Amino acid sequence: MSYPKRTAALASAAALAGSAVLLTAPAAHADVVDVNYRCQTPIGVKSAVSPIDIKGVRSGSGYKITMSWQKGVSSSPVELGKGAMSPSATIRLGGADSGTLAVSGPANAAAIPANTPIKISDLSGTYTPKKSGKVTFTAGTLTIKALGTTTTCTPTNSPQPSLTLAATAAGGSSSSSSSSSSGGTSSGGQLPQTGPEDSAVALGTLGGTVLLAGAAGALWLTRRGQTARR
Repeated sequence: MSYPKRTAALASAAALAGSAVLLTAPAAHADVVDVNYRCQTPIGVKSAVSPIDIKGVRSGSGYKITMSWQKGVSSSPVELGKGAMSPSATIRLGGADSGTLAVSGPANAAAIPANTPIKISDLSGTYTPKKSGKVTFTAGTLTIKALGTTTTCTPTNSPQPSLTLAATAAGGSSSSSSSSSSGGTSSGGQLPQTGPEDSAVALGTLGGTVLLAGAAGALWLTRRGQTARR
C-alpha cells in the first residue's frame, strides 16, 4: 500500500473509532411501564392501571427524578376543590443502590369532579448517588391526602423499572447502561435528558483524542516514507 493511501486509511480508522465511542455510551434506559394499583380508600378498595414514566436529569451533585402518571387513579365520591388533594409517592431503587426515593408534587390546580379518576400531577425529588453505577427506578406506593383522609395505592403486578440510570457519584465516574428508547420520557435525556451533560463532553473529548492520535501516526508514517525515498 502506498504511503498516501496508508495515511488516508489510518485517518479514516481514527475517525470511525471516535464515532464508535460516542455511539456506544448511552446514559439511560427508560420505559413507560403499566402499573396496576390497589388503592385503599376511605370508602373501600379500588383498582386502577396507569402507565408510569420516570425521568432523570443531572442536577448539581445529584439527579432530579420526575415521576409522571399518564392516567388517573382512584376517585372521590365528592368533588375535590382546587388545592384539596395532595399527592406523594415512593420510588424503589435497585441495581447499584437500594431503598426508596420520596417524590412529591403540588396540590390539584383545578377542582376534581366527584367519581372522576384523579389525575396525579408530576412528582419529583432529588436522588444523590452514594457510588457510581447503574441504578434502577421502579414505581412504589402512591399516597393521596384529601379532605382529611388518606388513600394509599400499592402496585400489585411487580412492575419493571421505569428508568435505568448510569448514576455518577460526586467525584466518581459513571458506568454505562443499556440503550433503549421509551414511549414516554426519557427520560429521560438525551433520551429524554437522563444523564449528566458532562458525560457527553467527556466522550466527545475522548473521540477527538483518538482522531488526533491517528492523524499524528499517519503524519509520522508519511514523513518516514519521504525520508526513505531520499
